[in-house]
Amino acid sequence: MNRNCLKYILLFASLSGALLSCRITKPYKQPEVNTQGLYRGQQSTDTATLASMPWQTLFADTTLRSLIQEGLNNNLDLKTAIQKILEAQATLQQSKAAYIPSLSGNASVQRSKQSQAGLNFPPGININTLTTTYQAGLSTSWEADVWGKLSSTKRAALAGFLQSDAAKRAVQTQLIADIANNYFNLLALDKQLEITEQTLKNRIKDVETIKELKAGAVVNGAAVVQSEANRYAAEVSIPDIKRSIRETENALDILLSRPPGPVSRGNLASQTIVNELQTGIPTQLLTNRPDVQQSEYAFRMAFENTNLARTYFYPSFTITASGGLSSLTLKDFFNKSIFYNAAAGLTQPIFNQGINKARLRTAQAQQQEALNSFQKTLLVAGQEVSDALYAHQTALEKRDSRANQIVALQKAVDYTQELLRYSSATNYTDVLTSEQNLLAAQLSSVSDKLQELQAIVNLYRALGGGWR
Repeated sequence: MNRNCLKYILLFASLSGALLSCRITKPYKQPEVNTQGLYRGQQSTDTATLASMPWQTLFADTTLRSLIQEGLNNNLDLKTAIQKILEAQATLQQSKAAYIPSLSGNASVQRSKQSQAGLNFPPGININTLTTTYQAGLSTSWEADVWGKLSSTKRAALAGFLQSDAAKRAVQTQLIADIANNYFNLLALDKQLEITEQTLKNRIKDVETIKELKAGAVVNGAAVVQSEANRYAAEVSIPDIKRSIRETENALDILLSRPPGPVSRGNLASQTIVNELQTGIPTQLLTNRPDVQQSEYAFRMAFENTNLARTYFYPSFTITASGGLSSLTLKDFFNKSIFYNAAAGLTQPIFNQGINKARLRTAQAQQQEALNSFQKTLLVAGQEVSDALYAHQTALEKRDSRANQIVALQKAVDYTQELLRYSSATNYTDVLTSEQNLLAAQLSSVSDKLQELQAIVNLYRALGGGWR
């Protein structure tokens, strides 16, 4: 390569370096969001939050902890999210490699035959029109990142990588909550089945008792029929509860990525969970909630794509070079057969059918869409925290009242059954009503306990717990 050619290329490279300061891209700043009042009814300034607690500490049930760990090891959605991270990592590595000049090698043998008449040489000149050319060489190309095109591409890829990592953590927090909620639901159904089966046994005894009272002319045949119908009302609900148990087990098996089958479990009465629900402050959602982070990274990627779209309006600077060996005979291949060429070029878009403008408008619109999505995700996060807190509060408010209701209804059942034996002022309708109310209250008591447990699980997830 002669000195003049090298001098011009170095001059061009120096000029490109000087222009690097002429960035037309904008630096990224986190969007300003208003988190005031995001937790409805909560004005705490304490930054201690349930989200910082490891899930192994939150759940005391060792069986539940074992199921959660199995889900984290085997869940297919979580494995897919991990593969998404690997995809984004490959894209990021590719964007970093764009700063490095490309290099390719080539080797060729070309045999060509020219038409002597087509060469238009004077008569009498003998020209060899059959030639064989042997060639081997290297070629390289490099684009100077003058306007920040490559930098914006790399930052967009980085945002995509971080977004995929946040998405994986969001899947993990949701998975933990889903396993816990299904587990508690399973325990609640077990308890409801137990209550209903015990009620059925009691009502079978009631039918026999009513038949004896009819034989003693204390009640009539209508009371016998009503007692039998009451017995069947309890009996017919048992298959539905069993079906719900089977479906919940199957749903839990899917979360664990195992075939449908029974799920080992404890019982509802033994479940203990944290009592002090610390929510921290709303701004912590920006760092604790993976889906909020995921949404912000999506906005960040859209922001960098807008930067990238701006760079297409400006010229691109490239340097290309190639060199190697070329000869018409193999014996002279390494003897004075060196060739090379180098070029520096500038390409300025002048007219390209409005593609650059359309690209920029599209990127700006997508950036605004991503911002809207980020703001909505944060609002939904605040809503979920507020809903979970209130669900827990109302479950506790019902606990004492429900216990008193069950005690009163049990007494009502006992009293009306006794009165039915010895007083004509009471008929079986009174017994029937009190028994039905008692069963409904007992089943509701189980639902109240389930609501309390699931509210804590949902609050834990809503605050961003479970991924640390």
